[in-house]
Amino acid sequence: MSSKILDQDALRNALPDGRNVSDLDLLTQSLARNVKHWRAVRGFTLDVLATRAGVSRGMLIQIEQARTNPSIGTVVKIGDALGISITTLLDYEQGPKVQIIPADKAVRLWHTEAGSYNRLLAGTEAPGPLEMWDWHLMPGERSPSEPHPAGTVEIVHVTAGELTLTVDGTEYRVPTGASASFEANSAHVYGNAGDVPMEMVMTVSVPPVP
Repeated sequence: MSSKILDQDALRNALPDGRNVSDLDLLTQSLARNVKHWRAVRGFTLDVLATRAGVSRGMLIQIEQARTNPSIGTVVKIGDALGISITTLLDYEQGPKVQIIPADKAVRLWHTEAGSYNRLLAGTEAPGPLEMWDWHLMPGERSPSEPHPAGTVEIVHVTAGELTLTVDGTEYRVPTGASASFEANSAHVYGNAGDVPMEMVMTVSVPPVP
């Protein structure tokens, strides 16, 4: 099929409720956003999706950068490869999903009698588990962590005090206002060797299961 996605009759059949479609830029941007989103959800690289869909890698790059107006046939192939409908790929009214987590819904998973604790603030799949935590470590306290799966990355940002971060036996000092990132597939320890409480925000990205 060679007709472009702006074809009115084809789009009325693809989108629900006979929705009116007249803005090429809107469609192109929506397609770009939705292809990138679902490729990430499925954990597909550009090469994997190109092979599954039977389209070129270059075409996918142009689509994800909103630089081309592909045929309906191409959009159908991409939707089939991703396991989603053409309606989902073209639906510009869906928009990004936003979830608000109230402060009282943060989950405290670790704490000590001295007042140290961590809280899981939010989590999602992107495409593997992605978590955001806040930490409060009292002076002299530490929390060890076992190695995470290969490919796991952590990022910390210290908002008060100084973090003593030990990764694979090597100690690093992260002062207030500084950040650090590290591969977390080896043993690591969060510690507070100072004399004031240490506070930090941490994100953890775990690769998806193959």
